[in-house]
Amino acid sequence: VQLQASGGGLVQPGGTLTLSCAFSGATLDAYSIGWFRQAPGKEREGVSIISRPDGRTKYADSVKGRFTISRDNAKSTVYLQMNDLKPEDTAVYYCAARYGRLVYSAQLSAAHYDYWGQGTLVTVSS
Repeated sequence: VQLQASGGGLVQPGGTLTLSCAFSGATLDAYSIGWFRQAPGKEREGVSIISRPDGRTKYADSVKGRFTISRDNAKSTVYLQMNDLKPEDTAVYYCAARYGRLVYSAQLSAAHYDYWGQGTLVTVSS
């Protein structure tokens, strides 16, 4: 399994970015996919997950109502649309995969994911 995150960049506060996570080496719909981020000097934190098989989603409180995760199984791609971006959203964003489902309490825990892509940097600044 391989994942490749893309779509990061520099955006002004209040702006929008959409990250993409290209998945290969297996069937996407057999995996739960999470987005994580790591800001300088901080621990990696879970941002969102889209679960298999039903596509249920979960968001960190800090992004709820602003970020939307989605998946396109035909394109083997998972997206993270980020609206109303804030300076505190600045981080390197990673996508990760876990075969099957995760229990609710573990869904935003990096330790429970088996495969990771390289990160893409998001900078929110005026």
